[in-house]
Amino acid sequence: MPYIVANCTIMKNLVLVIALTFFSSFSFSQTDASRKKNFNTKQNIAIQGYDPVSYFDSKSKEGKESLSFTYKGVIYQFATEANLNKFKASPEKYEPAYGGWCAYAMGATGEKVKIDPETYKINDGRLFLFYNFWTNNTLKDWNKDEKGLREKADKQWSKIVEQQ
Repeated sequence: MPYIVANCTIMKNLVLVIALTFFSSFSFSQTDASRKKNFNTKQNIAIQGYDPVSYFDSKSKEGKESLSFTYKGVIYQFATEANLNKFKASPEKYEPAYGGWCAYAMGATGEKVKIDPETYKINDGRLFLFYNFWTNNTLKDWNKDEKGLREKADKQWSKIVEQQ
């Protein structure tokens, strides 16, 4: 009898490992599709072609098509090869918060609102982008209640990502 119990336990563990392997590979492909759907891109290019690493050097710069890199289904462009290599080494560090949508709008209403790629803020090592057209610069509004808006935006973005 102990032999049968042991074999059943082994079989259950084997089935569990196979199921986890199958579903984890499935979820990774869903992650790419979800990112493509949820990120602020045009033709799968993030930040309107701006170099995400350049923001951390205090000056946003447009990337070059010849210096492109696809990370989890989203294409980023870079101004220099050095920036491309920095991104490849640590993409999570440089990706914009909230999929590149306006941080203020994400916090205030949970909406995906377009951005001006030259209106941004780096805080706690994260890149936040903002809507800034005509007389409406949402970075100014963000700065009035950054902590509260950021908490709300984090929750809203989590809901958007979880829906996929």
